[in-house]
Amino acid sequence: MSNVKQLIAFASGVLTVLAFAPFDYYFLAYLSVSILFYLWLNETPRQAAKIGYFFGLGLLAVGTFWLHVSIDKFGGVPYPLAVLLALIFAALMSLFYALAGWLSSSLTLRYKASLLVHLLLIFPAVWTQLEVARAYFLSGFPWLSLGYSQIDTPVAMLAPVAGVFGISWFMALICGALVLLAKGHLKQRMASLTVLVAASFAVFLSVSFEWSESKGKKLTVSIIQGNVPQEIKWQPAYFESSIDLYQTLSFEQPADIVIWPETAIPGFYQNVEGRVINPLKKRLAASNMQLVTGIPYRADDYGYFNSMVSLGAVEDRYDKRHLVPFGEYAPLDFILRPLVDYFQIPMSDFRPGQSDKPLLKIGEHQAGVSICYEDAFGNETAQALPEADYLVNISNDAWFGDSLAPHQHMQIARMRAVETSRYLLRATNTGISAIIDHQGKVLSISPQDKVAVVRGMVEPRQGLTLYAQLKDGLILLLGLLVVTGLEMTRKIKSMQINSGQGNG
Repeated sequence: MSNVKQLIAFASGVLTVLAFAPFDYYFLAYLSVSILFYLWLNETPRQAAKIGYFFGLGLLAVGTFWLHVSIDKFGGVPYPLAVLLALIFAALMSLFYALAGWLSSSLTLRYKASLLVHLLLIFPAVWTQLEVARAYFLSGFPWLSLGYSQIDTPVAMLAPVAGVFGISWFMALICGALVLLAKGHLKQRMASLTVLVAASFAVFLSVSFEWSESKGKKLTVSIIQGNVPQEIKWQPAYFESSIDLYQTLSFEQPADIVIWPETAIPGFYQNVEGRVINPLKKRLAASNMQLVTGIPYRADDYGYFNSMVSLGAVEDRYDKRHLVPFGEYAPLDFILRPLVDYFQIPMSDFRPGQSDKPLLKIGEHQAGVSICYEDAFGNETAQALPEADYLVNISNDAWFGDSLAPHQHMQIARMRAVETSRYLLRATNTGISAIIDHQGKVLSISPQDKVAVVRGMVEPRQGLTLYAQLKDGLILLLGLLVVTGLEMTRKIKSMQINSGQGNG
């Protein structure tokens, strides 16, 4: 029977992938996690861990299978080995779901929890804390956190309060309530219905609440998607044609702000300053435009950075702080550097930026900025508030080809806009580029793998969401309160039992 449960858990994990972009069957997330919670009931910690592991394996092996693309296509690793490495990564990340199962069962046994406490307190709290742990462990990998699946539903409006992990907790609570509705006795079912009604009311209130307000006039924006193939991006022979393409698209129609993608200029700032940067500044001044672009920047005393620069009337620079392991730096460099060198990844020895906040001055406004992978970390994006009037993300999803990754990454970016209640301008090399409003709605979007210009307006906004103030601390605090409450209840019961025995 245990093997059957593990198989069902694996299938449920696979099913969960369909809740995320580009499929967007968001309701399947509730179904699949409810199945997992049902499977965890009355299991030993060991069996619950196995069930959780197979759920995670189904979710991550399928949902992040795209990792093999960069390893195979751009790392020069044979396809079978690239697939194996992607599956090994998924297998390791699935341990978080195994730990979630083990903890859920262990806590239930320790506190002799009723079915109601089991499903409405322990399961949701443990699920969410392990999602947070996955986002912070080592460099962090928060991909496919449950809350992202709700970006196109009213539930997304809970993000300004508690972020994407708050939505994950909300969803886990709903799943626990649904299982309780199916398994509990009459009073427990009534409690389940109460939770469902209260949850619906909370969503209703969140939808009607505005966390920010307009600040000044709207600005015209042009986001340039050059669609320069990753295979030739760093080849010197294609440098001039790439820059010419970006400049032609940028100046064919004036805009207040023009945004180029990550490393759109594939050469160190200092090396191209004379032949690219200075002439570009003159054209920008003549057109009264501000340009934001990705470019590597060398600091002689500290290595080099993956940077974003603002050029025009105002000049500023932001250096990427949260680097991608193996893609931009080698963890345990003295041991693993030969592995990175074998993959022949260009520009794979970056240094992390040292700024306190992810801010970039663009004309008269401060923007909250992120480079590629950084926008997967809501707590880091939120550090830009309250100064940031809008957000900018530049990225390069060409590493993952025509896979699920660009769609999932776009979904993540939209959640950052909702959490901060700010517009987000997203420029990518090959797609998906977009203008996203402060409620996560896509106002304008590019096709994938095509040269494109995304034009529209960005509205500077001001205001501070609760999430921007507390970040992920609120979720960690709620988890602590659940455990503290359970422990206090256990001690009180133990004292009552001991007191009763003494009186006897």
